[in-house]
Formats: sequence, C-alpha cells, structure tokens
Amino acid sequence: MRIRNALVGIYSLGVDTSPFIYFTEHRAGYVDKVRTIFRHVFEGQIVVVASTIILTETLAKPLQNQADDLVAAYQALFENTQGISLCPVDQAIAVRAAHLCAQYNIKTPDALHLATAIEAGCQAFLTNDLDLRRVEEIRILALDDLELDGPGRSPD
Repeated sequence: MRIRNALVGIYSLGVDTSPFIYFTEHRAGYVDKVRTIFRHVFEGQIVVVASTIILTETLAKPLQNQADDLVAAYQALFENTQGISLCPVDQAIAVRAAHLCAQYNIKTPDALHLATAIEAGCQAFLTNDLDLRRVEEIRILALDDLELDGPGRSPD
C-alpha cells in the first residue's frame, strides 16, 4: 500500500522504536519511508504518540558505544519536535499491555508501545515488527508493507 493511502484518516499515530531508529540513524531501505511519514508530523497533520520507554530503547546502544552525537540527536528529536508526544506508563497502559501480552504472546516492550497507542486513542501504530500485524485492537502499519508515493503512480 502507498504511504499516502495508508495515512488517510490517521491523525494520531503510535510509533514503535524501529521507525525512530531508521529516521535518526538514516537506515537504508527505511529512512525515506519514515521521512515521508514524519513529514506529516512536522507539517502538523499527524501527532505521534510513543511510550517513554522509547528513550531507553533508542538511547541504550548509543550510550554503550559512547556515540554522543547520536544520543544528542535522539534527545533533540524527542524533546524539541512539535508533534511528538511521549507518554509515561501508567496503570491503564500497564494493564492493557498485560492483556496484549497474554492474548498475543508478545514481548512486554512491544505490548507497552501498543498499549500506549491504544490508550491514547491513536488510529494506527507504525512498526516494522511484522508479528504485530496480528494485533486487532489497533491498525498496524508495517514499514515493509508500505511503498513510497511516487509521481505518476496510480493509487492502490
């Protein structure tokens, strides 16, 4: 599905860790897709919601590798980008995550990310974890399923 079609009707988007990593670290094969999606955020068309555990997941490796420039880039992205909201894990999110773990046998961090998006009322959740496509409580947008919009291409 083309990205522009996938984003129709989405005003609030939950985002997993991998899209932030692809965007910040310019990962080939994915950075252009994520830039296209985040352009809607930067233009104020979509609000991104993520769990505060995103900080742990994105900062751990750069801190371990003493990659101060990458640590600064992540901190700037999360602290200074209008349209990106980080939500702390509260009781409702933790209980929802437990239900998702039990029902879908998914890992706790994935369940917390999903639960945050669901509790925040997001219309969709952006990830590249194809196993999460089986979650029914929220629409899953997997980057590997999305195609860049291009000039002269017909819609899906």
